Amino acid sequence: MKLSLVIPARNEAPQIAATIDDLRNHLDGAGVTDLEILVVDDGSDDDTAAIVESLGTADSRVRLLRNTGEHGFGRTVRVGLEAFTGDAVIVTMADASDAPADVETYFRVLRDRAECAFGSRFVRGAERSGYPRFKLGINRAANSLIRVLFGLRYNDVTNAFKGYRRCVIEGCRPFISPHFNLTIEIPLKAITRGYTYEVTPISWHNRDVGTSSLLLKEQGSRYLYVLLSVWFEWLLVRHDYRRPSSEAFRPWADEADGAREGER
Repeated sequence: MKLSLVIPARNEAPQIAATIDDLRNHLDGAGVTDLEILVVDDGSDDDTAAIVESLGTADSRVRLLRNTGEHGFGRTVRVGLEAFTGDAVIVTMADASDAPADVETYFRVLRDRAECAFGSRFVRGAERSGYPRFKLGINRAANSLIRVLFGLRYNDVTNAFKGYRRCVIEGCRPFISPHFNLTIEIPLKAITRGYTYEVTPISWHNRDVGTSSLLLKEQGSRYLYVLLSVWFEWLLVRHDYRRPSSEAFRPWADEADGAREGER
């Protein structure tokens, strides 16, 4: 299974090289070498793009893409989702807040067990470091509302760090969120449309340098709009969008099972 990583980046020069190196080194060591790393620059005015281009010269698996339209987290991620060539894609952050070991876990979930890999920072086995108390309160309130509306046990829908098989991305288009509300649009559409998912505990730590692009006071109405849009689909017409239950969700099953049989 070829894996694509989409990394949205805006003014991430201080840490983008280390983020990419940590991901490559860990995944190479884990045998995940059929890989592409797509860094999507969202109009940075520092050396982010130049650093990524330099890394791409040394390793063709690293590619720089540019969001040449209006800025915004969602728009930037969507550029990557239009361009990735892998069988599965993981959206991960440029600030190294997501652990490379969790990327590997997502890969194995997507390859062997489910069409979506969802992490949670709020289950047994998860780790959080440096989460601002105010943002934590807003996060828990928002996720509680989502769980009530959709009847979910999953408790970290708002986290951007998630993985999807290609069929999920294709089956959930079009994406409309221009900003951080994309972080709930994709997983909620995937759940509503019947794609399988597995939840794993993940590690998260706050960025060491720079500042987050997420401004809570600007996001509330955007999150609510997307939340209600997908909820009305779930409530009223979800059966019109669900893919047939007969569709295979493990396209690599025969190959993976054969490999495991050979190991035994």
